[in-house]
Amino acid sequence: MEISLPPRLGAAAATPSLPTGESIVIIGANGAGKTRFTRAIADTLGSAAYRMSALEALYGRDAEGRSPLDELLGRLMHDEMLNLISYKLAVADGKDARLRPTRLDKVVALWQGIFPGNRMLIDSGRILFARGLDALAPSPSDTYSAIRLSDGERAVLYYISSVLYAPHGAIVFVDSPELFLHPTLISSLWNRIEETRPDCTFCYTTHDPEFTGSRNGARIIWVRDFDPAAEAWDYDLMPPHSGLPPELYMALVGARKPVLFIEGDSEHSIDAKLYPLIFPDHTVRSLGSCNKVIEAVRTFNDLSAFHKLDSTGIVDRDRRDEGEVEYLRDKRIMVPDVAEIENMLILEDIVRTMAEVGGHDPERAFWRLRRTIVALFRADINEQAMLHTRHRVKRTMEYRVDARCRDIATLERHLRELPGEINPRGLFEVFRAEFTRYYDEGDYASILRVYNRKSMLISGNVAQLCGFRNKDRYIEGIIRTLRRGGAPAERIRAAVRRILRADTPKPGANG
Repeated sequence: MEISLPPRLGAAAATPSLPTGESIVIIGANGAGKTRFTRAIADTLGSAAYRMSALEALYGRDAEGRSPLDELLGRLMHDEMLNLISYKLAVADGKDARLRPTRLDKVVALWQGIFPGNRMLIDSGRILFARGLDALAPSPSDTYSAIRLSDGERAVLYYISSVLYAPHGAIVFVDSPELFLHPTLISSLWNRIEETRPDCTFCYTTHDPEFTGSRNGARIIWVRDFDPAAEAWDYDLMPPHSGLPPELYMALVGARKPVLFIEGDSEHSIDAKLYPLIFPDHTVRSLGSCNKVIEAVRTFNDLSAFHKLDSTGIVDRDRRDEGEVEYLRDKRIMVPDVAEIENMLILEDIVRTMAEVGGHDPERAFWRLRRTIVALFRADINEQAMLHTRHRVKRTMEYRVDARCRDIATLERHLRELPGEINPRGLFEVFRAEFTRYYDEGDYASILRVYNRKSMLISGNVAQLCGFRNKDRYIEGIIRTLRRGGAPAERIRAAVRRILRADTPKPGANG
């Protein structure tokens, strides 16, 4: 199934369409026509379209004075009662019956996960709430009904209840998903809701650049204007690999969040999936190569007097030596103490955490992984020493070719002398001796810092050791754990920030 987009102003070719399964964000200024644009999409989908609006849910009323939120709470209790009746009838017939999890069970779990310390209670067929110190064992006087919740709390209750009634595979249209919600809650709330209904495609309509930035990996449609006479819109579908255009990027500057530039593309790379969850208080943008990251940080910080925002970057360590690493860190580029991002996912704290999440023994999982990685490194010592030697020779050649050579004869003489000065064989032996020492000492942290092997996650068998089917499921498990929050997420986040030295004070914007 594909989602057909409305006509585009001045377009002679067929209008584009999007596949289901990827979140969509429709953004535009007030009056740009984005609400009509969304309605035009939904109208083509018929019964597959499922609409959610907190404004209508909280303040709309039917002929009997009930709001959509009231009706939802009634449906939840109705389903709960049907489940209990079915269970009792089965027991009365002598069947081996069990109470099935209900939608209300899911709502309670989501609510209490989003608002820790608060509780949802069922009493005499009513849904009640309690908060604070007495929420675990509240007295009747400490409980209250949904009508006493704040607008933000009622909006959350509406969203998590309503989405459970969406048809299977529906396109869920959400109008102003940030409305009534505190900014610190928005990203985690919609991450949880999307995870609750992975069968659905979510389409958000917003004017909020900060919300747009929180939907990492979503397809973004920027609606500029609407022509009522032509029944067509001026809009752009942002390509996933090129990032946001300058106009929308400047709108993100208006979100007033620090900017983090990273390598990779915004659709497929591990960086783009991981770093927005490690740095939820940043606007994270994928730029592709490390050189683009370095240049973007420099340019952005040169304009800091204009936008007043902080900008940093992250690049892979690869085979950079300490001098190169410190130079980049002085320029506000974080360089992890591991060779590449795949190595980051097998840090000891992350492996132990994911083994717990996967129901396996953390000690055994990490011990077996460590033994495998050390053995793999031993077999690759000569190859890795050669890779590091080549990198060092190349960099040294770039630095040592004397720009003062004014004629070809002087340059030729200078180049003939360089091999002896650089001594590549000596460099190779130094690297080999250093790497052999890492192996002999079982220095896992140092091995991860220098070992470039793209197949590390597969070769190390980390997924199966932690209880996951394959490498992709292991990575998805890390992302899912970070989205859920709690102690496991904090351990992963702390491990990544530590290896990036993200909490180390940095010099001024221009180094």
